[in-house]
Amino acid sequence: MPHFARPRYAALLLACLACVASASAQSAPPAPAPSTPHNVLTLSAEASAEVAQDLLSITLGTTKEGADAAAVQSQLRQALDAALAEARKAARPKLLEVRTGAFSLVPRYSNKPSGGNTITGWQGRAELVIEGSDMAAISQLAGRLTTLTVDRLAFGLSREAREQVEAEVASQAIGRFKARAQAYAKQFGFGGYSLREVSVGGGEMGGPAPQYRMRALAAPMAAETQPVEAGKAQISVTVSGSIELSAR
Repeated sequence: MPHFARPRYAALLLACLACVASASAQSAPPAPAPSTPHNVLTLSAEASAEVAQDLLSITLGTTKEGADAAAVQSQLRQALDAALAEARKAARPKLLEVRTGAFSLVPRYSNKPSGGNTITGWQGRAELVIEGSDMAAISQLAGRLTTLTVDRLAFGLSREAREQVEAEVASQAIGRFKARAQAYAKQFGFGGYSLREVSVGGGEMGGPAPQYRMRALAAPMAAETQPVEAGKAQISVTVSGSIELSAR
């Protein structure tokens, strides 16, 4: 081939290759569009059960006042140490546990207009918390702690009891969801369904455990058992999701 014809031949070859590539791209079938789900139904089912509260928490406290902050703090510490020494004798893991609660020491100011921000004294408070599942022992101990007075009572549900009931209630809710899905499929003229997505949620209903505030007594009543009566908590589980109705 003459040298002057080689560039023209190369250009012609490139043009042919471009035509072939263009024809191949045009002949390739387009990618199928994702199919839109049909006959999708959203539903939910719920189950609940009541269970007796099995935890008791009693908060005891004492308030001291005085002109000297260190003296007030010392009085609070003495009252709290005496109560702790007695409470630790009865402590048992999970059945009766003892811990310190809130502690505060705040100044008191003069009420006279001319007094300004003059501190006239100090007021402090210390708390002790007794909690656990042995309600009788907790209430008896609260009556024996003569250096403190009962301030609050609160009932609750242990994690073990909650998890056991939640497992049973969740099984009921799932069964109701499946039965409802099958019933809806039949009512709409389908033979069955397939599960698309599902979520399970639940917990203790009715908010936090009720608390009872006791009126502070002028003098603690020694060895008197604090009467207590636990209520019930409601555990609820909801199963919600979507299904696709099918002919099977």
